[in-house]
Amino acid sequence: MRLLRLLRTSTFRLALIYVALFGGSVLILLGFIYWATAGYIARQTDETIAADITGLAEQYRQRGLDGLATTITQRVARNPQGSTIYLLAEPGFRRIAGNIDRWPPVPQDSDGWLTFTVQDRESARGEAYQARARHFVLSGDFNLLVGRDVQERRALQELIVESLAWGLAITLALALVGGLLMSWSMVQRIEAINRTSQEIMQGELARRIPTTGTGDDFDQLAHNLNSMLDQIESLMAGIRQISDNIAHDLRSPLMRLRSRIELARQPQPDAEQHRALIDAIAAEADTLLSIFSALLRIAEIEAGNRRAGFANVDLSAVARDAAELYEPVAQDQHQTFEARIEPEVHVHGDRHLLSQALTNLIDNAIKYTPEGGTIQVELRGAADGADLTVADTGPGVPPEYRDRVLQRFFRLEASRSTPGSGLGLSLVAAVAKLHNAELKLLDNHPGLRAVLSFRALPRS
Repeated sequence: MRLLRLLRTSTFRLALIYVALFGGSVLILLGFIYWATAGYIARQTDETIAADITGLAEQYRQRGLDGLATTITQRVARNPQGSTIYLLAEPGFRRIAGNIDRWPPVPQDSDGWLTFTVQDRESARGEAYQARARHFVLSGDFNLLVGRDVQERRALQELIVESLAWGLAITLALALVGGLLMSWSMVQRIEAINRTSQEIMQGELARRIPTTGTGDDFDQLAHNLNSMLDQIESLMAGIRQISDNIAHDLRSPLMRLRSRIELARQPQPDAEQHRALIDAIAAEADTLLSIFSALLRIAEIEAGNRRAGFANVDLSAVARDAAELYEPVAQDQHQTFEARIEPEVHVHGDRHLLSQALTNLIDNAIKYTPEGGTIQVELRGAADGADLTVADTGPGVPPEYRDRVLQRFFRLEASRSTPGSGLGLSLVAAVAKLHNAELKLLDNHPGLRAVLSFRALPRS
């Protein structure tokens, strides 16, 4: 069953493609080796025959027909079982001398070459064998046939073909085995990912894909997937926390809203008291609407839908407007409000969102700073961006909570009795992320220093 699953995998199919490509390459290489080797042997045989014909033709010119016949007879006698074939014949192809008894009854090619089977020889080797010879016409129309026994050459060629075939078969077998092993290894790694994915889908969110520590592509993939799973687990934990906080934050205003509606349904002693009750109901409804409006705005910002409307924003003007708006509010709370804003500081972004983020920071600072405290708004330009700071002398935020206060609905106050929804800093963090800025919460000794650092993105 496992073998069938292995054979159906894309990894094995890919291995088969590589085996086919590798086998084709080896076949072409071995074919070239055969062509070169067999061609060299054939050329060597033909050159030997041509050299022998040249020598015998010279003998004929020097010693005549009888001298040539004597030379052929002597050569055959010295090596009766040799591989060389000689036949000297009259113009009518009747044998004069040589080690075959008759002229081969086969046609010759345009260059005078004949390939034939020899049935018997005077050298006492009577079995049939293959021969290749060349016909040369002497003066006086005498015919000279010189050739070689090519049986050994053909046997050598067959041996080469057989060796090449075995080499190709072994190569393909090794490539196939290697492909199976490689496929098996990759399938094991993929199966580990699949098993972990199934366990996670079944609810074991803490499971992670195992790594081998080799740092290869699969380890990098497993590392990225594990990082993604960590992020998903963190987001789900955040969603659970947000759900709990939403339930807690909305339960009280909804209960108050319901109780006041019940009171409004009862007869009231006078119109003024009834109007006050209706105003209280409207205020509770506005609180609920503001919470949902803030949630929707954060979701819109995190989706990046507002980035299309980015333009050059005069951050100095935004900071001045916010300072002018909140300075009277701080004075009413008997707080000192200080603004140090450099002129002509510009950033690329959404003016409305930047203004809302700054007003949220200032509003939080005023809300949590006691009477006699100080709120500072500072804007400083830099060569690569700008730093917008809102500092206060309130209770501040402990270091272990500075990341958590950026989460939706998280509030340091466990009783959650102070007005607010816990969405202000979440919105500021979303705006900072949208503008590729960094939101840093630092200790102001005492109080909190919130810094929005805008840095220009490098040009690609």
